[in-house]
Amino acid sequence: MKQAEFDGKGSCIRWTETPGEEPARVYVHGLGSMSAVYHAHIAARPELAGRRSLFVDLPGHGISDRPEHFGYTLQEHADALAAALDASGLTAAELVAHSMGGAVAIVLAHRRPDLVARLVLTEANLDAFPPPTAGSSGIAAHEEDAFVGGAHARVLEEIGPLWAATMRLADPRALHRSAVGLRRGSEPVMRSILERLPIERVYLQGELSGELAGRQSLEAAGVRVVTVAGAGHNVMFDNPDAFAAAVAGRC
Repeated sequence: MKQAEFDGKGSCIRWTETPGEEPARVYVHGLGSMSAVYHAHIAARPELAGRRSLFVDLPGHGISDRPEHFGYTLQEHADALAAALDASGLTAAELVAHSMGGAVAIVLAHRRPDLVARLVLTEANLDAFPPPTAGSSGIAAHEEDAFVGGAHARVLEEIGPLWAATMRLADPRALHRSAVGLRRGSEPVMRSILERLPIERVYLQGELSGELAGRQSLEAAGVRVVTVAGAGHNVMFDNPDAFAAAVAGRC
């Protein structure tokens, strides 16, 4: 396990790492998740083995610190992720990022273009104010203290055992602020940033999640959109073969 300070007050973002060749792949999880849990089985596959791989937990999640004073906006998450990459001596890395982590990765590529040479995004949040059915919307619908004081426990009961297994490890206040920040989005908004980035960009959409809004505009901007058969939001679990092929650049 490695760590880097991210807030000027001693709080650390942490990650686990496997050695290998550059450019490194940096795996970033979604809201209430952990990177190694969602991606270690992918990085270990033969077609992806041999590359340096970092499994980073964003502030408030997993093994990283969860300072109460931190805002947990997309920009702040991106800056914390940048601190991890800087401490690792990385430039021009490949970011493999899921859901909220994809939004963070887009913002990072915008704020620190030296750190990111390729994006592989899995159902990343591209727009502010996602639909009410989105997990972030349900969390952000509560006031912060009400969520911490009781709604957090109810959410854990409602979301099912897979997501709850990692969400229960996230700090409730950090989880709520992250959800609020995700709903607020970035400035410019993530979709606009993604369309303008001058790097390779791949977007994975689970077939079971329905058609990706604005797909034609993304493709016109050079984003390679891949619909993954038989997969929902968690493409890396539902169709790991297709997921690994996309990361390897083979689909």
